[in-house]
Amino acid sequence: MAATALDVLPRDDDALLVGRVYDAERGAPVPVLVRGGRVWSLAGAARTVSDLFDREDHLEVLQRTSDAEATWGASEIALPGSATEGGRLTLLPPIDLQAIKACGVTFAGSMIERVIEERSHGDARRAAEVREEMSRAVGTDLAGVRPHTPAAAAVKERLVARGWWSPYLEVGLGPDPEVFTKGPVLSSVGTGDDIGVPSFSSWNNPEPELVLSVDPRGRIVGVTLGNDVNLRDVEGRSALLLGMAKDNNRSTAIGPFIRVLDDAFTIDDARSLTIDLTVTGADGYVLRGENTVSALSRSFEELVHAAHGDHHQYPDGFVLFTGTLFAPTEDRTVPGEGFTHRLGDVVAIENQRLGALINTVRRTEELPPWTYGIRSLFADLSRELV
Repeated sequence: MAATALDVLPRDDDALLVGRVYDAERGAPVPVLVRGGRVWSLAGAARTVSDLFDREDHLEVLQRTSDAEATWGASEIALPGSATEGGRLTLLPPIDLQAIKACGVTFAGSMIERVIEERSHGDARRAAEVREEMSRAVGTDLAGVRPHTPAAAAVKERLVARGWWSPYLEVGLGPDPEVFTKGPVLSSVGTGDDIGVPSFSSWNNPEPELVLSVDPRGRIVGVTLGNDVNLRDVEGRSALLLGMAKDNNRSTAIGPFIRVLDDAFTIDDARSLTIDLTVTGADGYVLRGENTVSALSRSFEELVHAAHGDHHQYPDGFVLFTGTLFAPTEDRTVPGEGFTHRLGDVVAIENQRLGALINTVRRTEELPPWTYGIRSLFADLSRELV
């Protein structure tokens, strides 16, 4: 496991990165700018990351800050759970007051896997059988069908006639994407921290995703990496159990930093990213996969528009998980049961331009409870002003 922020930085010294650290000397979290291994406190310009991105001139603020002498080095910032933790600075998730939203079924592969979960009623032992049955019944390559098109409508008509339509196909092929609340404000964990899988789940997996950082006006200001920890058995029992499947203690990981959009890294650069996943078990098991962002069935703008607009506002901004192409089907142990996490799995989600989000899987109920909420943040920031 990496020990400091230096170990999880992008391989790009030009990357303009925004994050948060806990400064023990201040007794409060501090927004920071990171560039080329150097770190600047942004406390003088913004009390929170949400405040920073609410500023029309946030790029100018970051440029002026980087022209000054750096406050710290990235090697001085410990990751949670590392041997060096306990010093002055600890890396936090790069968001604070932003709402945490997520989109599902935004790739054909994940759409198909959600249908398989549903038709197997969350039973991993039936997944392979249902997958084969679906292939015979559908009779077309859904990966090539764009949502909300005449071709998608024709597929829907055919599948409805065969009794294969489902809520997942509706949001995968229909006019409106799935958008849900992944977790409450301040509930996410960052790189180096533990993620949780609850004891009531026996079929689960990581979901490596690109996460959009969106300001209160609905503009995409940056991107980062995320793990939308997924309980396949729970959601497979009923789509109405989405909250139970998605929102648990430490079920949302984001980081390491938000890469801010600028001339060196544009929204089109973000569209072309490939996100790599490696799961390494304590038993030596290794699973590899990738999420190719360009294969999204809907544009970033479509997803943001579904979450934000005249119908819904976010005065503190929000982050939006864009979904994943990755759905592990290979068997880990028992033939036909596919992949599921084991305690102690180390999940590494990486991209050379965004850095590395690394977390270890633990039992949710055995992890420290979530206690640092909005009141705690306000208390820390207010104490600094006294």
